[in-house]
Amino acid sequence: MNPLKWLSDEYFDLNGLYVDVLEEPPTALEFSRLAHISRPVLIKGFEIPANSKLWTDEYLIQRMGSRSVSVAVTPNGRADAIIAGPDNKFYFTEPCVEEMTMANLFANLSEDDRSQGSETYYLQSQNGNLYSSQFFEGREAPSEFESLRGDVPSEISWCSQALDRTPDAVNIWIGDGNSVSSIHSDPYENIYTVVRGEKLFTLLPPTEGWCLNERVYPHASYVRDPDSSQLRLQPSAEAPRVRWSSITDPNLPGALCDSAHPIHVVVKSGETLYLPAGWWHHVRQSGITIALNWWYDIEMRGPSWVLLEFLRNIKDVPDGNEKTKHNEEETAQ
Repeated sequence: MNPLKWLSDEYFDLNGLYVDVLEEPPTALEFSRLAHISRPVLIKGFEIPANSKLWTDEYLIQRMGSRSVSVAVTPNGRADAIIAGPDNKFYFTEPCVEEMTMANLFANLSEDDRSQGSETYYLQSQNGNLYSSQFFEGREAPSEFESLRGDVPSEISWCSQALDRTPDAVNIWIGDGNSVSSIHSDPYENIYTVVRGEKLFTLLPPTEGWCLNERVYPHASYVRDPDSSQLRLQPSAEAPRVRWSSITDPNLPGALCDSAHPIHVVVKSGETLYLPAGWWHHVRQSGITIALNWWYDIEMRGPSWVLLEFLRNIKDVPDGNEKTKHNEEETAQ
């Protein structure tokens, strides 16, 4: 008997594909129970100033003015993803990051999900682009989005009280339907709010991480060619190799093994997703979408972190460029 298959089947038998929906935000006590169960929850009625102010193109352009922000640019909408390089090797590839005004960003976004521009722009700088860990430590922590902080609370009271900590980072995300986040997991309790548009999450519990065929890949980044100004993939000379899922899109038929039970959740404007630490997620969006998230560090004491690490490390992680038919089929999906 395969113990990983037994574990994922047992978890599915006990939990199914059901996602709880709350019609209003939980109290701190209620959220502590949700965090203990560690299942995704869709939360309605969580209102912040960003919702009431609508955050239209015009509003954000006016508030941000000439201030520059860091934007990820790729030729295909796939940042932080496995991409084939010019040498026919596969690389974990990070985007080219360019500075531009909010007006320039919106000029490069489209409400038409079928739009196929030459490049894809996605504001995904992360690492606390609104509020960083330094902010919560009381140190000077300037932000590119200083002028938007009045619309976004630095923490969520019912979450901070339940977890007995402040967030580690608060981020803003702005993109369109051409941007896709490849499947991955984070070591954070994630409160993810959609201000505008909608996000389409494909979720897998930590017990099914073994179905995602993780591999280790060399690192690369997109850079601007100085002659043509086109983006090209450039392998990194000294960056460490990166562990990542070889499955490009878990929504494609046959991409996941039969033991996987993906959960599909649509988070619309004004709705919030609680995504527990360690849950795998692949994210798409429809039209121009703006979202905010609060990352809270996982509790390291107790069994949770150890179990998450055990589930990821129980199998060997091979080289992503091993010349085997099986591996090539996985990465081509």
